[in-house]
Amino acid sequence: MADDNSGNPQSHGFAEKLKSWLSWSWTYVCAVWFAMVLTMVYVLRSPLKLQESVTAASMFLNTLTPKFYVALTGTSSLISGLILIFEWWYFRKYGTSFIEQVSVSHLRPLLGGVENNSSAGLFSSANGEVEQRPSVSECKVWRNPLNLFRGAEYSRYTWVTGKEPLTYYDMNLSAQDHQTFFTSDTQQLKPEDSVMQKAWRERNPQARIRAAYQAIELNHECAAAYVLLAEEEATTIIEAERLFKQALKFAGKDTNLLVYIKRRLAMCARKLGRIKEAVKMMRDLMKEFPLLGMLNIHENLLEALLELQAYADVQAVLAKYDDISLPKSATICYTSALLKARAVSDKFSPEAASRRGLSTAEMNAVEAIHRAVEFNPHVPKYLLEMKSLILPPEHILKRGDSEAVAYAFFHLQHWKRAEGALNLLHCTWEGTFRIIPYPLEKGHLFYPYPGCTETADRELLPSFHEVSVYPKKELPFFILFTAGLCSFTAMLAMLTHQFPDLMGVFVKAFFSTLFAPLGFFADKMENFMPSCLWYQLTRI
Repeated sequence: MADDNSGNPQSHGFAEKLKSWLSWSWTYVCAVWFAMVLTMVYVLRSPLKLQESVTAASMFLNTLTPKFYVALTGTSSLISGLILIFEWWYFRKYGTSFIEQVSVSHLRPLLGGVENNSSAGLFSSANGEVEQRPSVSECKVWRNPLNLFRGAEYSRYTWVTGKEPLTYYDMNLSAQDHQTFFTSDTQQLKPEDSVMQKAWRERNPQARIRAAYQAIELNHECAAAYVLLAEEEATTIIEAERLFKQALKFAGKDTNLLVYIKRRLAMCARKLGRIKEAVKMMRDLMKEFPLLGMLNIHENLLEALLELQAYADVQAVLAKYDDISLPKSATICYTSALLKARAVSDKFSPEAASRRGLSTAEMNAVEAIHRAVEFNPHVPKYLLEMKSLILPPEHILKRGDSEAVAYAFFHLQHWKRAEGALNLLHCTWEGTFRIIPYPLEKGHLFYPYPGCTETADRELLPSFHEVSVYPKKELPFFILFTAGLCSFTAMLAMLTHQFPDLMGVFVKAFFSTLFAPLGFFADKMENFMPSCLWYQLTRI
């Protein structure tokens, strides 16, 4: 058995080498075959009566009127234009060319193409074997720790603009979260719990609210029902806070309910301007439930402390959570950059820095900005107001556009408050991309940038928002090609319609010039080879 196992890698390696060699030689084999076909056609031109066929075709083409060529070029322009429109729509929707995707997915395997592994060599073990890049956490969707209230905030946006700020995918994730978070630990669900389980799954907001009232009728101490009403029926933060306080009375010892309700009460206090009270509630919550760090309550605390301008307390929180062993977020990285930028930004001048060089403190601030931009390169455009903000989604993708929207929505005011911080960011953030010229293959301080963020962000963010894509994608070749073909054939159709005689002369001159080298080559071949040899070859 051991011999068999040891022999398998050798045979597998030989098969891979053979496949690689065949793929490499395929191009040359095709070229040789094409050359042989051309040679045979030329040799057999007399038996096949190619000269007579070409003469007959030329006579037929000469009898065609200019209207035919106008129709031909016009039809070609129309078809290529339709292909261009479809390619552009597909690229805008899915971020890739349809023709290119079909070619890579279906035609390339038939031609023996091997998929390039650009990340090979970046993660290798001691014995040289390539390890799989971490991919599970890259595209994991997280609950937005600062998500807004549906009734008091998201619904108001819909009433004013008529647009839905949340996607169905995002709301479905929230329904799954609520079902998991508020499921009773007991084996047998109570009647009101069963009603609430169905309520979270309802697509219609009014149906969810009716189910919550039904659960309260079954048990007026159903805390989950009051949570739903606070989230979705309350049209003001004050009303939502009242309902959350009522839910807190009936939460009992259910840890999940207690954490959720207390956190939302702290967020209500923050939104109502009672910031010190909100900070105290968040600190107490973190002390009471220290093992629930995955809920990212510290991000709520950081935002409230920045509003208080308690920068020493912010630094203390960062010292605990900005650790190499803990997962990062845009809030952690950009808040760290803000604190370092704030220390030097009021006196920073790009002209003075170019003359005298950067000081140690300025260098630390620039490095912190580069670190933050590498983690999430979408944030600076929102902070610098180069892109318009929308309401943040209820779920975010770390390092994605959804996280950038959520961060900038709450933290833009803190960057504006620090004098010169946005100017320093504006002068230095693009320098990050010189450090990581190939972000999808190799990172500097973090893993290579995941390639799945665009697809996930398109699911999380509303359709009216233009999703930020990194790295910036070039227009696919086939879109440029079809655009050029459409323009060229349309121009030919117009010129042929306006100047038929002149275009006929031009076309004849063009084709005679195009085929002149081929005729010259054929004459030279006939003069070089003996006539008897050609005669014998034609008789075979």
